[in-house]
Amino acid sequence: MPRWPEWVPGLTKVRAGPLARSFEVWFHGHRFEMCPGEHVPYTRLGWSGVGAGVQLYQAWLLTPVAGGTHVVTENVVRGPAAKSLTVLSPLWAQRLNSLWVTQLERLSETARQDSGA
Repeated sequence: MPRWPEWVPGLTKVRAGPLARSFEVWFHGHRFEMCPGEHVPYTRLGWSGVGAGVQLYQAWLLTPVAGGTHVVTENVVRGPAAKSLTVLSPLWAQRLNSLWVTQLERLSETARQDSGA
């Protein structure tokens, strides 16, 4: 969890939350309280959160493929701030997911090179 800011563009801080299994993140200056929702090792993970006028759920589906991993993300964002974002930029969620996946790909390739694989 402490390395998330390296993986998620716009994430500046992560720490344990006030409830068991919860954590807090600061994304573009806004605090979100997050709770794990699902975890199937090496296959699927998801979390829900609240903050900055939204409720959200994000899930990641990881499928092994030749030469790597196919990543699919699912997002649900509800609330007044989410509606405003949709009006201002209908593609914001796709852009954000694209940034995350690109960053994860870059970091995994760097790790692979560093390990000599």
